[in-house]
Amino acid sequence: MEYSLYRLKVNFIIRYVLKRILLMLPILLAVSVVIFFLIRLTPSDPIGSITSGRRINDETRASLTAQYHLDKSLPRQYLIWISNAIRGNLGDSFRHRQPVGALLAARLPVTIQLVLMSAMFAILLAVPAGIMSAVKRHTVIDRVISAFMIFCVSSPVFLNAILLMLIFVLRLRWFPAFGTGNNFMENLYYLCLPAFALSLNMVALIGRIIRDRMIVEFKSNYALALSAKGTPFRQIVITHCFKNTLIPVITVAGVQIGAMVVGAVLVENVFALGGIGALLIEGIQASDYPVVQSIMLFLVSLFLILNLIVDIVYFIIDPRIRASGSAGRT
Repeated sequence: MEYSLYRLKVNFIIRYVLKRILLMLPILLAVSVVIFFLIRLTPSDPIGSITSGRRINDETRASLTAQYHLDKSLPRQYLIWISNAIRGNLGDSFRHRQPVGALLAARLPVTIQLVLMSAMFAILLAVPAGIMSAVKRHTVIDRVISAFMIFCVSSPVFLNAILLMLIFVLRLRWFPAFGTGNNFMENLYYLCLPAFALSLNMVALIGRIIRDRMIVEFKSNYALALSAKGTPFRQIVITHCFKNTLIPVITVAGVQIGAMVVGAVLVENVFALGGIGALLIEGIQASDYPVVQSIMLFLVSLFLILNLIVDIVYFIIDPRIRASGSAGRT
């Protein structure tokens, strides 16, 4: 009986995930169209990017134009690009003369490390800060934490990066200014400051949500009943109240991790990390169409995947969502 119920839940989750993936496909298709045609609206010369600005004769220009399908109409160029992208071929970079997939594979580990470290810093800082602010509400501690969160959420990520560099690199000399290390452990050291700069917005949002939700939970009937029964306050806070704040926290965390990938573009340029953010800026400056459109499509896909993961976690931890899904199916 239990095995049959387990299989039923697993099958239902699989159907739910497949349904969400099918809904993502038209979104990605629409986004790819927008990205492709918006890039072509910029006043740029892709042939100049291919030749690095060198003068070429008309015959060479015509040959390069035909080689990169620039002599075809825009709809035809889009169909060639998207059909190749579906097969895993993102084209060749105009500037680097290498496959875009290879460039992404070389730059992606730095960006992934940066985003994962930022998410870890954000959670480790936001959870205790939010709980402490809720427990000590209307005290000096609450006001200090709230002021810090307001500063973090209102400060742009590139400004956070510059301020932290001025303090911890130029003034205190605790961290290196630019680049990454030669191995995994060195990378962690080099990425500490950029990851902290990238995490501050997420710290503020998650911390504030935890504070507000915890205060509501403290006033709930079950919390008051547990307190009246003599349950230790720490157990009420951690085991019961904090558990009920997880759903909004997961929502914000999922969206913010997706936003971190975009914010990493700015942080990578401030600290010269050489991830996909730096590659995107290089591609925009050089009118490298294949690089720009592939990275933009990748970032949108990653954002949608993170939202899908959040929805799956919702589906697993919240029985109300499973119940509503079952009711809709019947």
